[in-house]
Amino acid sequence: MPGNSFGHTFRLTTWGESHGPAVGCTVDGCPAGLELCVSDIQRELDRRRVGQSKVSSARQEPDQVQILSGIFEGRTTGTPISMLVMNSDAKSSHYESIKDLYRPGHADFTWDAKYGFRDWRGGGRSSARETIGRVAGGAIAKLLLTTAGVRIFAYTLALADPQAGPDQMLRAQVFDFEEIERNIMRCPDIKVAAQMVERVDAARRALDSLGGIVEVRAQGVPPGLGEPVFDKLQADIGKAMFSIPAIKGVEFGEGMDVATMTGAEHNDPFMRRDDGSIGVASNHHGGILGGISTGEEIVVRLAAKPPASIARPQQTVDRAGDPATIEVHGRHDPTVLPRLVPIAEAMLAMVLADHLLRQRMARLR
Repeated sequence: MPGNSFGHTFRLTTWGESHGPAVGCTVDGCPAGLELCVSDIQRELDRRRVGQSKVSSARQEPDQVQILSGIFEGRTTGTPISMLVMNSDAKSSHYESIKDLYRPGHADFTWDAKYGFRDWRGGGRSSARETIGRVAGGAIAKLLLTTAGVRIFAYTLALADPQAGPDQMLRAQVFDFEEIERNIMRCPDIKVAAQMVERVDAARRALDSLGGIVEVRAQGVPPGLGEPVFDKLQADIGKAMFSIPAIKGVEFGEGMDVATMTGAEHNDPFMRRDDGSIGVASNHHGGILGGISTGEEIVVRLAAKPPASIARPQQTVDRAGDPATIEVHGRHDPTVLPRLVPIAEAMLAMVLADHLLRQRMARLR
């Protein structure tokens, strides 16, 4: 089966190409009666939109969403919700001179290897413009989750810092969550955010790009979400995050650091809270045990590679395998991190919405 759909009970299918006439999605499985209007979707798409600052692509797209089905009198009807966003600022001419060359770090070669034919205009279906459908579907999932008291938010946690040396990163030290949407890096530390902007601008002027880390959290998740074997909650979240373009690493809770810990250090002691519910004294596990949510905050970190489209000369080959030099011009992000924030939120929201609905079918009471 072609991998254009995601989810079981709450299911998203995306369609469209970067330089085609439009992109969009269909959400199936959303229960009837959820209050939903265009502005709920548009608000999230505006956060993902290109051309907002000097740390994102200069492509100018309004990304105005149209809801074509599944809504009546401001509420979901329980039928498929189809949404469309027109492409209005595609400039395919930027790619004509390199259409037969394989861009380093891109999916050009692998798409040729799989299909023997590809849309070379801006990467076609492999472009990050496909994530418009994810964010639109995630906006609906977020609204559904609010009915269960779940809140999701993400932010730029760290950025590669070549000025400090190899393997060094600028990392948020202060977590003022009200600050996230106030700066163009979407970093909760205003001082570090300013330094990040300087590093991104320097990379852009050097015809280069930067990778980094986005952290996404879900608060108020009820215990019991997730399936205990193949559809473990962290497995579905991992698949969701790895499906985002540019993501090369995903970790939960203490992440890779668990390899350096003892059991006594990593185990989270259970306790009875003041309200009588059961909780834990710490959250090293990141909100998931045995593939099932514990009721604690779910904490996920995404490692994003530096954008592959850089304007400096690089060595490559053409479709015949002959050596060539390539320079990728056009309008590209010098870092994906600020625009990755709403995409990461959307993917986590859809996984949790799917498992919330699945859990309602798992027991009689």
